[in-house]
Amino acid sequence: MPTATRRTLAGPAEIRGTGLHTGHTVTATLRPAEPGAGITVRRTDVKAAPVRAVTDHVHSTDRGTALGPDGAEVRTLEHCLAAAYALGLDDLAIEVDGPEMPIGDGSASPYLDAFAAAGAAERQGPAPPVWTVHAPLVVRDADAQYVIAPAQTLRLTVTIEWAHPLIGRQSRCVDVTANAFTTELAAARTFGFVAEQAALQARGLALGAGPETTLALTETGLATGALRWPDEFVRHKALDLLGDLALTGGRVAADIVAFRPSHAGNVAVARALRRLASPGTPPVLGIQEILGTLPHRYPMLLVDRVLEVQGAERIVAIKNVTFNEPFFQGHFPDHPVMPGVLVIEAMAQAGGMLLMGAVENPETKVVYFLSLDGVKFRRPVVPGDQLRFELEMLQFRGRNCRMRGVAYVDGERVAEAEMAARIIDR
Repeated sequence: MPTATRRTLAGPAEIRGTGLHTGHTVTATLRPAEPGAGITVRRTDVKAAPVRAVTDHVHSTDRGTALGPDGAEVRTLEHCLAAAYALGLDDLAIEVDGPEMPIGDGSASPYLDAFAAAGAAERQGPAPPVWTVHAPLVVRDADAQYVIAPAQTLRLTVTIEWAHPLIGRQSRCVDVTANAFTTELAAARTFGFVAEQAALQARGLALGAGPETTLALTETGLATGALRWPDEFVRHKALDLLGDLALTGGRVAADIVAFRPSHAGNVAVARALRRLASPGTPPVLGIQEILGTLPHRYPMLLVDRVLEVQGAERIVAIKNVTFNEPFFQGHFPDHPVMPGVLVIEAMAQAGGMLLMGAVENPETKVVYFLSLDGVKFRRPVVPGDQLRFELEMLQFRGRNCRMRGVAYVDGERVAEAEMAARIIDR
């Protein structure tokens, strides 16, 4: 595994304050962590193990991002994570004695100050992953829309729209560096609308909201105080996006354009990026190797490339769906949709590649699929989509196996199934 210089804190730091949604008074302790540990989060008021700050552990995205299991989740982590990302902190242990991080003044400045006071230390360890794309990628979640384009560094272009005299339509473009974050984003505060406060509090949210923690908007302006910038609102949305992107568990090298971003949409972007290979990673198997392994031929060969193989445990493969696919001539010419059974067939072929790589003399074998369970279709697959298949082995005994597969398009799940198969001699 390649090594690199990783950053952590030189010593501990502590922040005490109110939780925005719970209203609890809490103390967050930020500690150095060992190289390769990543960023972890742990509740100290309940019996709970630390969890990695990655998308796999997202608990909710309702008015903030929460991580951890039921009963031990930690809310409103995005401001702390944004500051950690901007300062290049790869390894960090976050401990909090309650269900939510302190909100401070509603910005990331308290965390930036705490990290600065603790200082940074550099150590050698595993190189952190760098997540990027090799072609533009679109992610949508409700009203939130994102375009992710190839780039060498991280740039955020964020646009928001609200029918409010202080907001209207605001846009901000930031090349993410420690200096840019410190001067342009860190001090931007979270905001909410006075008209929504009662409804939110009835749901157990915004119980700690007040003039010291939040920008409160009336129908015509601010309830109290003054803005730090005229576009403080979009700056804060960019801050939130950066904090949620930290849930990739590494660095992001991409040009991300976000329209009406939300925490749910931001996390969907982070999930999509985590499913992509690091830049410069070549395909493990190209079409010639696939042709030499699978018996399928045109028009039934439905796997174009294999991106990743982990022994007999996991495989990632892709299928580029074009308008020239023969099945679109009848399904349906005026509204082309890839037949769901062929999506599953392509997934099964990827699974066949995984199996063939685990046996001797694969050229003398063929894979027959015996059953399908839990088949679900989430959305149509159309021309221009790139199907990404991720399969993992559940059980492999003798010549029989069970696998679970999921198909994605642009990071969105489109189909899934559990499959049983058998290897036989040709």
